[in-house]
Amino acid sequence: MSAARWRRAMNARGTVAPPPRPAPAVSLRTVPSQPIDNARRWIDALREHIGPHHIVVLAGLLVLPFVASPFFTFQVAAQALVLGLIALSLTFLAGYGGMVSLAQMTVAGIAGYALAVLGTSSSAEISLGWPWWAAVPFALLIATIAATLIGWLSVRTEGIYTIMITLAIGVAFYYLVLQNYSLFNGFQGLRELKPPTVFGITWRDPLPFYFLALAWSLGGYLLVRWIVRTPFGIALQGIRDNPRRMRALGFHVVAHRVAAYALAGAIAAVGGILLAWYNALMSPGSVGTSWLINILVIAVLGGMRHPIGAFLGALVFVLLQTFAIDLIDRERFNLVIGGVFLAIVLFSPDGLLGLWAMLRSRLAPRPGLTSNQRRQP
Repeated sequence: MSAARWRRAMNARGTVAPPPRPAPAVSLRTVPSQPIDNARRWIDALREHIGPHHIVVLAGLLVLPFVASPFFTFQVAAQALVLGLIALSLTFLAGYGGMVSLAQMTVAGIAGYALAVLGTSSSAEISLGWPWWAAVPFALLIATIAATLIGWLSVRTEGIYTIMITLAIGVAFYYLVLQNYSLFNGFQGLRELKPPTVFGITWRDPLPFYFLALAWSLGGYLLVRWIVRTPFGIALQGIRDNPRRMRALGFHVVAHRVAAYALAGAIAAVGGILLAWYNALMSPGSVGTSWLINILVIAVLGGMRHPIGAFLGALVFVLLQTFAIDLIDRERFNLVIGGVFLAIVLFSPDGLLGLWAMLRSRLAPRPGLTSNQRRQP
């Protein structure tokens, strides 16, 4: 072995490999916890949008049927929830989309008639006799498709033209069910539309039906509150304010409006199913011109810019409809509704909630003023 090779071998033996570096300590703080972050985000959102007054109102609604009479629970509270759910669909369209539709009661009527034709009714020769768990989803689907078609026809117009198109569609459907006997049984309608008995509970009894209507109304309300804060809802409000600018920014205005009609139609369809079960019938009077206008009146009474306004307006409407006959004749009920409607619109364009906000702003003490200064005119 040469001297050079010997030195290289000795150098290789004497070389000590550096010790391995210890692995970095894993800290629990640096590990992303996606489920925990999502839970915290949901809790923060609930704290932001749900205040003590929401909890008080919900507690009152839950306790109401146990302290009120069955008549008030069914005839007033449950009916107000059903009509408020249908009016909520119009509030969503008009308040957040800028589209006033008079066909929301028509969509609800389509769902009710579809349920009567597909399910069971007094006219066995017309109804197909499907079970409720099959008839209800198909009725909702048919009404939602109808609402989408109505939106596709009317979104290309604005203002008074949209109102006239939807009114014409509503009137056309009214005469269709009035004059068609083979499918809709004419002016007599389809009767004995009773909700199913599930878990041994008869859902048309005052207490079960009230909680059924309350659950769906609460679901519709929370859905609208969530939708208007999503990117779709924000874009829809931008289209309401300035459709030309939103189109220039790359948004498909027609598609957003048609999707809004479809969503509002699904909400109105649920209300139509509940309305058919509440009345136990579907007749042309349920989708007549008067009810097309009544849904608009209910939405305006409560306030178009607030989802809860639909239910507040429905409660006022049902209370007047139920107890106004004790003061005036039944034939003059529309005069009372018209007077209340005009008074609220004149003093508060935003309905009862706008009137309440106005009163709160006037009664609230101004910062920096003493008690003596507040008393001065």
